[in-house]
Amino acid sequence: MFNTALTISDLGFLAQGALMTLAVTAVSVAAGTVLGVIFGVVRNQLGAYWSAPLTLVLDVFRSVPLLIQLVLGNAFQSIAKLGWPPFTTSCVVLSLYTAAYCTEIVRGGIASVPPTTRRAARSLGMTWWQDMRYIVAPLATRVSLPSWIGLTLGVMKDSALVLWLGLIELLRASQVLVTRLQEPLLILMICGAIYFLISFPIARLGGYLEKRWSND
Repeated sequence: MFNTALTISDLGFLAQGALMTLAVTAVSVAAGTVLGVIFGVVRNQLGAYWSAPLTLVLDVFRSVPLLIQLVLGNAFQSIAKLGWPPFTTSCVVLSLYTAAYCTEIVRGGIASVPPTTRRAARSLGMTWWQDMRYIVAPLATRVSLPSWIGLTLGVMKDSALVLWLGLIELLRASQVLVTRLQEPLLILMICGAIYFLISFPIARLGGYLEKRWSND
């Protein structure tokens, strides 16, 4: 007969951790995407030479392990006496980390638009902004969406590292329960199921949009 010390309140504790994971992911992906779009457009417009300083900074965030970035970010904000809570520090670091990867996704999406298409738009009297809004953005979004979905799911899983800053997200909550109840298999299975449940709709949405756009 199956027996467990896991209670409803313990499941509620895991649910709270899942909500924290979603909150960190949502803020980080939203802010990182906005920055990534801006940086991607800047890199595309300025070219490799003039955007070299920005590229160097972004390369640092892509090259240094995220855990080190979180620890250093927390240390620097403490030295600067900013007084940020762990949630803010986590979101700032994860947003910059997301922006570093999103920049390349956006830049690649823009570069995928044929130059002849853009020249035709400008020859019709479109301004640069109209060209970007009505021509480049729709075409680049179709190309970039699968990579952006993958990045979003990756950030969601990488957000587990914020436990080192003291945030009780999903993985940390499961660790607390494992330590207290000594039932690692059951608790980690539930934790994995929760990660799947919050990741699956995002993956399916991306697949649906990609399929719909491919039929247009």
